[in-house]
Amino acid sequence: MLNTLKKIIPAPLFRMIEPYYHFALAFIGAIRFGFPSKQLVVIGITGTKGKTSTAEFLDHILTANGAKTAVLGTLHFKIADKDTRNMKKMTMPGRFFIQSFLRDAVNAGCTHAIIEMTSEGARQYRQRFIDMDALIFTNLSPEHIERHGSFENYREAKLSIARTLGRSTKHRRLLIVNADDDSAEMFLATKGVIGVTYAKYQMHDLVADAKHFSFLWNNNHIEGYLPGVFNAYNALAAATCAHELAIPVQSVAAGIAATKLIRGRAENINCWQPFPVIVDYAHTPDSLTALYEAFKGYKIIAVLGNTGGGRDTWKRPEMARIADQYAEHIVLSNEDPYDEDPEEIVRSMKEAITIKPCEIILDRRAAIAKALTLAKDIPYAAVLLTGKGTDPYIMGPNGTKIDWDEATVAREELGKIGFTCETPKTNA
Repeated sequence: MLNTLKKIIPAPLFRMIEPYYHFALAFIGAIRFGFPSKQLVVIGITGTKGKTSTAEFLDHILTANGAKTAVLGTLHFKIADKDTRNMKKMTMPGRFFIQSFLRDAVNAGCTHAIIEMTSEGARQYRQRFIDMDALIFTNLSPEHIERHGSFENYREAKLSIARTLGRSTKHRRLLIVNADDDSAEMFLATKGVIGVTYAKYQMHDLVADAKHFSFLWNNNHIEGYLPGVFNAYNALAAATCAHELAIPVQSVAAGIAATKLIRGRAENINCWQPFPVIVDYAHTPDSLTALYEAFKGYKIIAVLGNTGGGRDTWKRPEMARIADQYAEHIVLSNEDPYDEDPEEIVRSMKEAITIKPCEIILDRRAAIAKALTLAKDIPYAAVLLTGKGTDPYIMGPNGTKIDWDEATVAREELGKIGFTCETPKTNA
């Protein structure tokens, strides 16, 4: 309907009525499904990075405490024991979908719902008429600038989600904020919420490597079996929220320890090969650096995507420079070119690589195969496949798409060079 209106209404008039259209749909969707969020403990999670991992840590914590949970986010749509992979290539689907999902969660006997909330979703009022009990703000860095027009507009979209929490009908409205982020004070200034902060200094005796992390938190030992400081940070965000929801620390520790796989988020591909193979979304310079830092003791063979056509073009040379700093060998490959020429995209990235060996292999499967073959002959190698995570498609021109599952492709290519793979057991 919106696309039809866009074709027949003058652009200035369309821009004026578009917000009312989205708001009305949000309201109608909530009415249609009976405002289901009022019957659940609803926790939103927003931020540039860490939403998905924080959601998974929190889901495991709540489950360890006996809660029946629903999760709506980038990876999957989970309602109690029913778990479906998110094939929509959007973290936060439309308003009717979300309200229907929450109604199904209520009907399934769920007590808690976790929803990843995005700036694009906020632009279209998808968070409106969802009565949240809590919102976790993880961090903010430049992202989707072409879409929003400026970093300030992007931040404003995120802040509008916090204001939605402030308008919630729930009695106690918790805003869990990463105090280390430059935008923390703006979020904490939200009216109608109880602001609670978490920060790196709270993780005493922090240890993190390519396989696990551990720290002391409120004099309790927390240990997780995912790599890097960034995962410790996400675990802390989930733990802080759980603590404010009166969940015992024993359940917090058990839930974090039970989170041993998050698909597409530093996902370890185990085919009994003698070198790590990791699939990670890593869509910002900060997240790429954090992943490479976690594997700093290895000789990194990087398969690096083109960061998506038509968006955030400023990131391309920056991501390439980071790979040039950390990697032993770089393979530039296709990611989601949309209507841009993929050769031009990766060529612009290659210009920023001046130190390390680099090659362009646009066929992403072939690029992965090349990286794995190289790793066989390099001691202490680690193959890091970044940019796609669990994205279900490679998006091409004029809306075309190719079915894709990065982890599955990695397993298939490892199988071709003689390794036997395990199949993941969680995260749809």
